Amino acid sequence: MIAIVQPEALSTRREKEAGTPAQQRSVSEIIASVRSEGDAALRRWTSRFDRAELSSLDVAAEEIEEAYRQVSPGFIQSLQHAARRIRRYHEQQRRQSWMETEEDGTILGQLIRPLETVGVYVPGGRAAYPSSVLMNVLPAAVAGVSRIVITTPPQSDGKVHPSTLVAAREAGVKRIVKVGGAQAIAALAYGTESVPRVDKIVGPGNIYVALAKRWVYGRVDIDMIAGPSEIVVVADRTADHRYVAADLLSQAEHDPMASAVLITPSRSLAEKTAREIEVQCRRLERAEIAAQSIREHGAITLVRDLEEAVETANRLAPEHLELIVEKPWNWVGRVKNAGALFLGPYSPEPVGDYVAGPNHVLPTNGTARFFSPLGVDDFIKKTSLISYSRQALIQDGNHVITLAEAEGLTGHAASIRARLGEEGKKDE
Repeated sequence: MIAIVQPEALSTRREKEAGTPAQQRSVSEIIASVRSEGDAALRRWTSRFDRAELSSLDVAAEEIEEAYRQVSPGFIQSLQHAARRIRRYHEQQRRQSWMETEEDGTILGQLIRPLETVGVYVPGGRAAYPSSVLMNVLPAAVAGVSRIVITTPPQSDGKVHPSTLVAAREAGVKRIVKVGGAQAIAALAYGTESVPRVDKIVGPGNIYVALAKRWVYGRVDIDMIAGPSEIVVVADRTADHRYVAADLLSQAEHDPMASAVLITPSRSLAEKTAREIEVQCRRLERAEIAAQSIREHGAITLVRDLEEAVETANRLAPEHLELIVEKPWNWVGRVKNAGALFLGPYSPEPVGDYVAGPNHVLPTNGTARFFSPLGVDDFIKKTSLISYSRQALIQDGNHVITLAEAEGLTGHAASIRARLGEEGKKDE
């Protein structure tokens, strides 16, 4: 049964999983072995954890062709539809390099360049997440990343789930490596005989993947350390309790640690939703997982009005925030912290997971206060451009000298004086 609690009882942030000492030691051992042994370590860990003996770490072209024969035409059509919408949305995020010339001849600007190589981790084994492939690969492709490498754990027969392979091909990926876990993260960060070293690693994974990403951060960039999925639904008396219950369960079925919260000023809606959750949960294939999530991390809270509801949601800073209220657009300006915002009764969170277009890689654990969804900006780097004329240096040089000497950096000041000669400020 979902608990009805006071607003102040809602947790503003759950601590990120730091892993047990044993898990941390395991990840450290795996990373060290990959750094020293390369492909041999990858094969050994894959044999141990995935029960797969690999002659080649790379997915062959024949395997991808076979994958297309194994999935349905309907799946391919839906995948292509999602890919078009995701690509179109992210194309709006593209940035351009810019320069401006001032009257004295100074040229200032910013150069936008894509990262050269990106590694995308895709969970695998018995599970398949083709949507994760699209959401992580397409923004990188739109940004102009020239080499994208997917790593994903194989099944025990040494093959990768066909839907993952089809999604990768549809997204334009040419290199897929059959390696998962912390060993895949280590290979992408440091490189092996078969796996190229990358500039950034993105994509979700289990606790070992998360710990490994944290470990290699600084050697490479990473997207974020993702926590369990979250949804907050702000709803008023006009909301259909069946919709609200279904949306809460759509996140609860992800993971026993997932969080699903309803905030409402309507006691009637709260009570109806609580009963409906129990009814709908029994119909789910993942009913046990969803029930545990609802029981341990779900909540309904009653507030005075919608203003308090939105304030409470802002404090939680959820990954997903739905506004199922009479006039949702009236409240958009009040929302400060949310990874993704869904407006109205016909914008359920699952459309954002698959086909709407915005990225479903979102900040969790309250980090929507300062993090943003994955996007094109995550796959570019910016370089400042400065070109001074002599006239401009004469105009600004004495200011540089003054500030440099105030900081005790006389070498900085000397660099300016060398160019200004007698026009530069003399030592006092």
